[in-house]
Amino acid sequence: MRYDATVEVASTPDEANEGAGAVALEDLPDEAFVYLLPSRFCWPDTLYGPAWELFEPVEPGWPRVQAVCDWVHDQIHYEVGTSTAITTAYDVWQSRRGVCRDLTQLGITLCRALNVPTRYVSGYLPDIAVTAPSLPMDFCSWFEAWLDGRWWTFDPRNNERRIGRVVIARGRDALDAAMVTTWGDAELKLMAVWADEVMDAR
Repeated sequence: MRYDATVEVASTPDEANEGAGAVALEDLPDEAFVYLLPSRFCWPDTLYGPAWELFEPVEPGWPRVQAVCDWVHDQIHYEVGTSTAITTAYDVWQSRRGVCRDLTQLGITLCRALNVPTRYVSGYLPDIAVTAPSLPMDFCSWFEAWLDGRWWTFDPRNNERRIGRVVIARGRDALDAAMVTTWGDAELKLMAVWADEVMDAR
């Protein structure tokens, strides 16, 4: 199976607003409220105590969500092959290892424990305006947090504003936005992902 696409993306990094504030629970819209609830891989109840112990001193809103990203980025070792299709955010909390899916889901779980609606995003992240990593490109994940009445992008794996994110799916966790969902036996023998920056010819 092969898939090719040309996608128009913004030429500037992810939007940021360090002054974006937390939204009171009673003011959340229905679309955001569901992203406070536990999901298949994200159980905020299990990390409620540690989340508040770590992040209660941080100003609510953008600073607190960014503090979660900083912590996950610094404390969870990115290591290919350390998780499976059924690894939960709590497993990652305990092992301190995982891939981008795992870092994303741990960030989501901590934010939900802190009453910040947070949703999982899967897609592609080209290496535009950054030093190319040593690892080959792969399907990628990050999360969006609801602050000041809208969704904002956060990425605990890379922990920086990036150019060219291509969103494929959004959901409660990786179950809703998986790269592949299969029934029965399916063996992945090879996967190659690449992205080339093409300048606008107009």
